[in-house]
Amino acid sequence: MKGLVLAAGKGTRLYPMTKMICKPLLPVYDKPLIYYPISVLLQAGITDIMVIIPDGEEETFEKLLGDGSAWGVHISYAVQKVPRGIADAFLVAEEFIKGDSVCLVLGDNIFYDESRDYLFMQQARECNEGATVFGYYVDDPRPFGVVEFDANGNALSIEEKPRYPKSNYIIPGLYFYDSDVLEIARNLKPSARGELEITDVNLEYLRRGKLKVIPLSDAFVWLDAGTADSLLQASDRIRDVQQRTGRYVACPEEIAFMQDLISEEQVHAIGDQLGQTLYGQYLQCMTK
Repeated sequence: MKGLVLAAGKGTRLYPMTKMICKPLLPVYDKPLIYYPISVLLQAGITDIMVIIPDGEEETFEKLLGDGSAWGVHISYAVQKVPRGIADAFLVAEEFIKGDSVCLVLGDNIFYDESRDYLFMQQARECNEGATVFGYYVDDPRPFGVVEFDANGNALSIEEKPRYPKSNYIIPGLYFYDSDVLEIARNLKPSARGELEITDVNLEYLRRGKLKVIPLSDAFVWLDAGTADSLLQASDRIRDVQQRTGRYVACPEEIAFMQDLISEEQVHAIGDQLGQTLYGQYLQCMTK
């Protein structure tokens, strides 16, 4: 399975902060925002990752993430020259996907399972056919894309910002698809706002009877860092979790170490490079 991180948005809702820096490079508490979606892919055991970035940002992202070898994975990059919607990510990454299944995560979404087992990711990977999305419970789902599903996790309907929602479950920015997603994306028509919509991809899988929904537990945290307020709230939430639990959220070195992608010596070497920070000291103390 391949992993895609869509990090090509201009971040206009965060202006003037993002006039000079790409949104996924902004800090969320003690690490760049892009660390959070990449960590989700690592938790899913995905080691071949493509980051889709804005034109002109290649050097910046490569300086931060490199080729992924520091984490025992492979990271490559593709430029989305014109923002054409979330589903355009599959067309930009068509050669990278090459008929494989794929997990797409949005570059400004933060996912954290306080149980730290991430079993929902394993469930999604085990669904070899069709598409799998996640249901996140909210009190007021009307501003979001709402998914209705039965007791067996079969999707029944999807509605964007419904006045009268059929459920309290919304779809966050994390999606698993089989290789049919390329054919579906190629045949999409732009929406009224001129974009290829991820909802239309999900609706096509729903029409084919191949859309599964995994409801997320109460221990799961989803944050969308797309505005100044939500960015601040995300930083506060991450700080609180780390201080309360003593464990870091979205630490790629730790995830890679726990999955035997890198050695204890490699983790400690990175920690030594960052030894003046709490992040580096956390890595220096890491053992199994």
